[in-house]
Amino acid sequence: MQGSFLHSNMSHFETLMYATYYAPRGRPRLYMLGSLLAGRYLGPTDLLIGIIGGEGSGKSTLIKGLFPGLELTNDDDGVNLRSTPIYDFQPENFFAPHTFHIDVRYELAFKQPFEIIEAVNRAIENGRRVVIEHFDLLYKQLGYNAQIIFAIGEELVVCRPTVFGPFPAEIKSHAEKTAIFRRMAHTAEDITSYILAADYNYTRRVLHSDVKHGFVIKFSDKPDINIHDVEEKVLQVIKADVPVGIACKDKISIGDWQMYCTGTRTHVKSSGQIENFRLWQDYVYDPIWKEFMLVGMVGPKKGVGAEGITYFSE
Repeated sequence: MQGSFLHSNMSHFETLMYATYYAPRGRPRLYMLGSLLAGRYLGPTDLLIGIIGGEGSGKSTLIKGLFPGLELTNDDDGVNLRSTPIYDFQPENFFAPHTFHIDVRYELAFKQPFEIIEAVNRAIENGRRVVIEHFDLLYKQLGYNAQIIFAIGEELVVCRPTVFGPFPAEIKSHAEKTAIFRRMAHTAEDITSYILAADYNYTRRVLHSDVKHGFVIKFSDKPDINIHDVEEKVLQVIKADVPVGIACKDKISIGDWQMYCTGTRTHVKSSGQIENFRLWQDYVYDPIWKEFMLVGMVGPKKGVGAEGITYFSE
């Protein structure tokens, strides 16, 4: 039923297995990536969108980047006290929304799975788009896969499932397995940035980027700062195992420090949870952008990434 409607106007299938991107740790960069992905992968016939990721991974921020202006039922800023709009959808209402958001984990506290599924099917049957957060929790009861899935862990993975997969459970497993590296790298990056400012008076604007299991801090000029000394100072903070938490909006606390951060939920709980931290002992120069990069790494040297996602298995 639903499959016939979802694919009735498609003359061919896109053969995207999956695409991977570094998942930015700050809100502005995640907004920008979401906007880019919307233009690159979403089409007007994509009616069932699956979003997968753990708590604090940035799912709501990603959705806002993908679908600017979409009313979320709940997000990091709070809960929408209105009834979830999809349950009030009336097909005959010409002015009814075209796109609905639903957070399955949140809705399961108030609704039975069959009620959620009925609402989703009614919207899709009438040509509406449904963005389902925690899609993995609804997939089995729903009985069919999303047309496109966005999953966020250390990487942001985009895939177009077929009947052969990939399936939501293993996509979720991948996201959860890699998310710890993103949290460790984010906290290590902020500790490093704080030390650069507090101990070396390096207050000039720096740019942040990503590397697998790590972070990149970019400088327009080569800093006159000994990298080994910085590494030792960061390791001292890690060894002290100080608590890490949200101080207020866009601020985190690391022990007695407070600093600006737009990804306050994407951190480890204490500095001691950062494993195998190290800094590359030379500044890396990018001749194209003419920037010097300080590179920090966490976790094992062996990669863990989207290449571990499997499809149909015999």
